[in-house]
Amino acid sequence: MKKKILVRFGDLMLKGKNIGFFIKRLHAHVRLKLSPYDVSCEFRHDRIFIDYQEKDEALIIRDLKEIQGIHSFSIVYVSNPNLESMIACGTYVLDQEATTPMIRIKIESKRVDKTFPYTSQDLSKTISGPILAGAKLKYVVDVHHPDEVLNIEVRKDHAYLYLKQIKGAGGYPYGTGGKALLMLSGGIDSPVAGYLAMKQGIDLELIHFESTPLTPIESAQKVVELAKVLSKYTLSGQIRLHMVPFKDIHEAILSNVFDPYIITVMRRMMYRISEKFARKTKNLALVNGDSIGQVASQTLQSLGVVEAVTKLPIIRPLVTMDKTDIIQLSQSIDAFKISIQPFNDCCSVYLPKSPVTKPMEVYAKKYEQSFDYEKMIEETVKNIKTMEVNSKMNLELSHYGFSVSEAIESYVKERSDDIDHIETK
Repeated sequence: MKKKILVRFGDLMLKGKNIGFFIKRLHAHVRLKLSPYDVSCEFRHDRIFIDYQEKDEALIIRDLKEIQGIHSFSIVYVSNPNLESMIACGTYVLDQEATTPMIRIKIESKRVDKTFPYTSQDLSKTISGPILAGAKLKYVVDVHHPDEVLNIEVRKDHAYLYLKQIKGAGGYPYGTGGKALLMLSGGIDSPVAGYLAMKQGIDLELIHFESTPLTPIESAQKVVELAKVLSKYTLSGQIRLHMVPFKDIHEAILSNVFDPYIITVMRRMMYRISEKFARKTKNLALVNGDSIGQVASQTLQSLGVVEAVTKLPIIRPLVTMDKTDIIQLSQSIDAFKISIQPFNDCCSVYLPKSPVTKPMEVYAKKYEQSFDYEKMIEETVKNIKTMEVNSKMNLELSHYGFSVSEAIESYVKERSDDIDHIETK
């Protein structure tokens, strides 16, 4: 029995006159994502039909789940648009997929081709009996509370029958929401925040503050691995990761700032650097993994004092989410096991014993005046290293040096004949 994949669109169908822009972007993402496979795609206004080789079915399902803008998709069985063929196909679908006896079944028809001689309701009534009678197992008919629904969609040249819907990523096609810079730590929250931003169509670049060798280089390796995870959800399969050499500013903060204000001042420095770099790289907003009240630096007072140093919009996808929900999302995108590796980054090493939860900006400014941070920020931005990361990238930073800058420079020198893998600036 011939099969295809039927792809349905999500929220983008609510768009108005610019819907064509969103649909074209989704079409492009589907083409690129499925380019490794022997497929042909039939693009319609609100659907995509994918003809594929059955040996690739599991891999194609995996890849379609990673494409933003897809609401759901189904493996559909193709039939001729006549009663005899649809009855035979419907029986076959039940035999293949409804393998539990006496479950509640509903058969629902949709007549897309209005020249077909039966209305949708009449078609369901006409073919339900023969389909159920021909099935190997016995089922209970329940049109109000079914366990499974056998869907029949009749179009001009073919009818499509399917039992199950596979949930897609939803949201809007990648890149339709503009560019933003994700402040990526090695923890659980920020990769999830990045994924949710990408779901809404935002084209992400990543920025990470590393303090090697003050912090272990393995903490930076975690970030490379998390970047690989997020790269799967981009249009090109690659994502740009900017490594900020934060050690000198980090040490200046530890030496000069009153202990309870260390995290507050550190985050203000990170926001200053991120804004300066975002404007340089034409990113329109900052994204982070803040969740209100989760830690001392994420109280409303702390957030206000920290973000006072930037004028860029700050997107916080996790701001009201419970930690358990964040962890579930982290697990679903295969980031959780990487995030919980026990290597501290600059925000989690040398933590103050009693961080301030209700900081005042006047005191933050006072402690910042104890060192020439503006000059240090200028120098830091000049020395940011940039990598193009993809899921197949094979880079172990610890094999190339004790600091990230040293490791990247050594890696570039070794791979100079294949410079497309990594770019330094």
